[in-house]
Amino acid sequence: MDGLRELTDGHLDAAADSADRRPLSVLLVEDDAGDALLVEELVADGPLGVNLHWVRSLAEAGHHLAAGLPDCVLLDLHLPDAQGLEALARIRDYADQVAVVVMTGLDEEHTGLVAVAAGAQDYLVKGRVGPELFGRAVRYAVHRKQAERTAAALRASDMRAQENARLERGLLPTPLMRGSNPVDVVTRYRPGRAHSLLGGDFYDVVQDADGMVHTLIGDVAGHGPDEAAIGVALRLAWRTLVLSGITGARQLQLLEQMLLAERIGKQTFATVTVLELEPAQQRVRVTRAGHPGMLIRSTAGVDWVEVPGGPALGFLPGRAEWPVHEMSLPADVGIVLFTDGLFEGFSGASRERLGEDGLLATARSVRAQRPAEFVDALIGRVEAEAEAAGGLDDDIAVVYLQWSREGAQ
Repeated sequence: MDGLRELTDGHLDAAADSADRRPLSVLLVEDDAGDALLVEELVADGPLGVNLHWVRSLAEAGHHLAAGLPDCVLLDLHLPDAQGLEALARIRDYADQVAVVVMTGLDEEHTGLVAVAAGAQDYLVKGRVGPELFGRAVRYAVHRKQAERTAAALRASDMRAQENARLERGLLPTPLMRGSNPVDVVTRYRPGRAHSLLGGDFYDVVQDADGMVHTLIGDVAGHGPDEAAIGVALRLAWRTLVLSGITGARQLQLLEQMLLAERIGKQTFATVTVLELEPAQQRVRVTRAGHPGMLIRSTAGVDWVEVPGGPALGFLPGRAEWPVHEMSLPADVGIVLFTDGLFEGFSGASRERLGEDGLLATARSVRAQRPAEFVDALIGRVEAEAEAAGGLDDDIAVVYLQWSREGAQ
């Protein structure tokens, strides 16, 4: 047997020579007993260990592959139950992760080349190869298949990275402000340890044509791609509603309709807090749907504020009510919105949750003055508290809002 193409890539040769020399498991699919005997002799005389199993048809090969995958399949293209490239296609249907070396006759070398183009790793022409070259051909074929699988995994990883980047742009947008910013905005997002990718936390900040600054923070229950996609849909729907002039309880009713249309199970719900900041009056209207309270930070200190609200979106479909609460927001006061990952982590090695009281105490201990420094220090201390227990499980999203100098005038 022969037909092993000359190798122009020295890297493959070096990889094969330095690879683990463990015996290879090879499945021979050959209906001719004489040709099968030749392969057995090549294996016996070869320098490398090969554990060979012989079957006479594709049907038998299918049963064998179902029981366990070999390193390589040696495939005759003229079988009782398949001919030519059909045989190769069916073997790949059985086990596409296995290297395949096709075997052709002396007058069928072109068929071998076509088989390689169709997905085989190599071809051998019967009667033109000795034991050493046969062993190298099989081992190279296994290495090529491994390289193909690695390349495919890298392509899939790259595609996932691109998809995650698109989700990130959807979940974590740049605030949409018009002209001079009446509000200083600081946003932060941290993934939990159990999933380095984005979960269902989302936020947005939009200033409308009248100068009102609208802010959203929310959390879809769960951490998978479905929850992340729902978070993106809710954020985009919210931005559309704001730009259309729809606010307050009606806004949450429409967001809930969006959630009900997008969710894949009745157990999926989303907590949301929406703010409307009015620069001229230095007042803020708060609409809360099952979301945690917020921190109010002033020169006097930090307080936890939890205004009246309604249930999470999707919890009582069509029956929930969400009151709008109005409160003053002096020039020196900042509002800190966050998702529950900020206080549901463990505190030290005691396996006790930090909780709302623990978060408030932590926030009060932060001495940073600037909003960005305060937010970063707060998140850093929460992460440090959870370090002894292995880190934070849940995502963290934080939005800090405070009147800018222009907004305070």
